[in-house]
Amino acid sequence: MSLLGSLFLAISGSTVLNMYVDRDIDAKMPRTIKRPLPAGVLLPREALAFGSLISIVGVAWAFTLTPLYGIVVAAGLFFHAGVYTMWLKRKTPFSVIPGGVSGGMPVLAGRALGTGCIDMVGVLLALAILLWIPIHILTFAMRYADDYKSAEVPTFPSIYGVDLTRLVLAGSTILTGLAMLLAVILNGVRGTYLGASVLSVVVLIAVAVFCSVFPTEKRNFLLFKAASIYMLATMLLVGLAR
Repeated sequence: MSLLGSLFLAISGSTVLNMYVDRDIDAKMPRTIKRPLPAGVLLPREALAFGSLISIVGVAWAFTLTPLYGIVVAAGLFFHAGVYTMWLKRKTPFSVIPGGVSGGMPVLAGRALGTGCIDMVGVLLALAILLWIPIHILTFAMRYADDYKSAEVPTFPSIYGVDLTRLVLAGSTILTGLAMLLAVILNGVRGTYLGASVLSVVVLIAVAVFCSVFPTEKRNFLLFKAASIYMLATMLLVGLAR
C-alpha cells in the first residue's frame, strides 16, 4: 500500500503541476480546453498549492520506505514536471525523451523497492516505457496537429514530417517489444508465460509493420492501442509468472 500510495501522490502531483504550467496551452486546444484550469473550475494558485503539496508528500513518503526508492520517485517527478514540462516542451519535439524517462521511473522505482537495487531488468522495463511514450505522444501529435499548431507547441510531425514520424512510431514500437521481451527473459520467466510474451511481441511487430507500410490515420491510432494493450498484458505476465 505504501508503494501505491507514494507513487499515486507523486504522479498525481506531477500531473497537477503539469496542468498548472500548461494552462495557457490547454486553453488554446479544443482537446484540453475543458480541463479544470482553462475551464475556470480551479484557480491557478489552488492547483499550484495542491500539486506541490501532494508531490512533496508522495516523495517524502517514498523516502521513508528506502532512500533508493525515494530517489527514483523524486527523479521521475523532476523529469516530468521540471525537464519536460517547464523546460523543453515548448522548445523542442525531443521533449518526449525526458517525458519518456519520467514515464519509466514508476516501474523502476517498484523494482528497486522490491530488489533493493537498480538491476538490468528494472532498467529494461523502464526503457520499454521510455520507448512506448513516443507512441502515445507522436500519435496524438498527428491526430491533433491543428491543436498543437494553434498552441505553438513544436511536435515531431510538424517539424520532421508525417512520413518520418510514422517510421519512428514503427521503430519505437518494435524496440519497445524487444526491450520488454529481454526484461521478461532476464527476469526468469519461462514456459507458457514466456511463450505468450514471445507471441505478443510478434503480433506487436506485425501490427507496427502493417501500419507503417499501409498508413492511415485510423491505423496510426490502432498502433497506439496495440502498443498500450501489449504493455499492459506483458506487465501482467511478468507479475503472474513470478
